[in-house]
Amino acid sequence: MAAPVKKREIQENVVVKRNDDDEQESSSNEDDEQEQVGESGLEIQVDFEGRNPQDPDYHGIKTLLQQLFLKAHIDLGGLTDLIVSQNYIGSVVKQSEDFEGSDEEDVEDTFDVFGITTVINISDRQNLPCIQQLRDLLQELSSEHATDAAYAMIKNVLQNDSQPIGLLINERFINIPAQISVPLFENLISEMKRASNRQMPFNFSYYILICKLYKMEDKRSGTKKKNKKKNNSETPTIIWSNPEEEIFAEKASISFEFSVENESDSGLSGTWTETDDEMKPYRRVLLFEASTLQTIINTIKGQLS
Repeated sequence: MAAPVKKREIQENVVVKRNDDDEQESSSNEDDEQEQVGESGLEIQVDFEGRNPQDPDYHGIKTLLQQLFLKAHIDLGGLTDLIVSQNYIGSVVKQSEDFEGSDEEDVEDTFDVFGITTVINISDRQNLPCIQQLRDLLQELSSEHATDAAYAMIKNVLQNDSQPIGLLINERFINIPAQISVPLFENLISEMKRASNRQMPFNFSYYILICKLYKMEDKRSGTKKKNKKKNNSETPTIIWSNPEEEIFAEKASISFEFSVENESDSGLSGTWTETDDEMKPYRRVLLFEASTLQTIINTIKGQLS
C-alpha cells in the first residue's frame, strides 16, 4: 500500500481512468491513491477517475471556480453552464464508482467533484455575460498589475479575434497530486483536436491560465520568507497550489501576479499560530502560445514520472 500523502505533499503515483465510450483507460503503476481530506486530517484511500462534465457536476464545478476567482465580478453560474454544455471538452475528477471505504458516503457528499480541467474560448460567444466579464477582468487586472509591455500584449490579443484565446482552467482541491494533471491534459488536447476537425471553435492561437500560488511570510518578522540563490540574491519562497503550473509559468510569453490576501481563499485552510509561517495567497496570470501546450505537457510528464 502506498504511503499516505501529507498536506501539500505529492505522491509519486496516481490513477486516472477515462470512462468515455471512445477513450481507453489511463493509469499509473499503482491502483490506489492515498489522500488527506479537509481540516479534520481524515486520510482516505481514493481511486480517481476523469470523465466529461455532466449536469449533476454543476455545483461541484462552480465551487472549484469560486476558489479560483474568489470575489471577481463574474457570473460563475453562467460559466459553469457553459462548461457543462460543452461536455465533449474537458474532464471532471471524480471518485471512482468502485471506491470502497467506510467513509465513502460522507466524502462523496462533500467532495463530489475533486477537480476540473477544461478550456473555454473567450474570443467566441462574446454575447454571453460570463465571457464578456472574463475579458473585462483580464484587461482590468493586466492594466493594474502587469508591465506596460505585458498589458499591451494582452490587450492586443483580446481585441484581435482572428487569434482565438482559450482560457485554460486547471482547478482541483489542494490534496490532489500533480500527477493527475498529465492524463487530464493529454485527454484535453485530444478532445480539442477532434472538436477542431469538426469545425468547432477550439483551435487557439493563445492560452491564458490563472494560477494559484502562495508566498511564505515569517509572522515573527513580518517579512516574506526567502530562499537564497547561489549569487546571494533572494527570492520569496513560493508554493504552487498546482505544482505543474510552475512549468507553465516558465514557458509563458508574459505573466503578472497580484495578491488576493484580503479576499476569502479556500486554497489553503487551517489555523495559523503565532509562530507559523503564513501563506499569502496570490494569483498569477500566464499568457502563452498555443503551439507550446504539447511541449509543456511533455515536460510535466517527464518531470513527474
